[in-house]
Amino acid sequence: MKKLLFYLSVLLFSLILNAQENPFKNEIIAFLKQDSIQKPEDGMVLFIGSSSFRLWKDVKEDFKNPNILNRAFGGATLLDVIQYQEAVALQYKPKKIFIYCGENDVASSDKVTPKMVLKRFKTLYKSLRNHFPETPIVFVSLKPAISRWAMKDRMIATNKLIHGFMKNKKNAVFVDIWDAMLENGEPKKDIFKEDNLHMNSQGYAIWVKEMNSLVND
Repeated sequence: MKKLLFYLSVLLFSLILNAQENPFKNEIIAFLKQDSIQKPEDGMVLFIGSSSFRLWKDVKEDFKNPNILNRAFGGATLLDVIQYQEAVALQYKPKKIFIYCGENDVASSDKVTPKMVLKRFKTLYKSLRNHFPETPIVFVSLKPAISRWAMKDRMIATNKLIHGFMKNKKNAVFVDIWDAMLENGEPKKDIFKEDNLHMNSQGYAIWVKEMNSLVND
């Protein structure tokens, strides 16, 4: 019976995604197909958000943890994650939830303010917390990318607002990776791919150092 319900949920998600204009449709459907073939075990460490998580292909090896489930997608904004939270988060029973998202919100428009990003994050956080009352939720701070360095003031302000919100919540952690990625006050030059936006293995090594105890405790 449980398997039947699971297949029906996959079919429902697929119909919904096919019925609307959706740049992330293929990625979301791919997740659903993977889950229909082998449903993830309960108690996984769930990663959700945008491409800095999505492109982390060696995340299980880097943390030496086979129980990581990566459901980050595309160039997702917080609004996108909110829209597809049922498919990428709420249907699972994770041990912990890690979020990297908000950078694309800032980059999407000069009119998107840090307060707007905080409001979006609060909406996602409230939904996750209502569904997972005791599950630890970890937000990884926005990163200082070379290609987006002109946006640094809004990103720093966004990090401060989300940090301030998280520190007053139970089972909520803010991980600051911003300073660790800087050298002489600017983003390190050797930790990014050619696009100066997404990280190479050296960049992810910094994240592992900052996140390892939270992922594996």
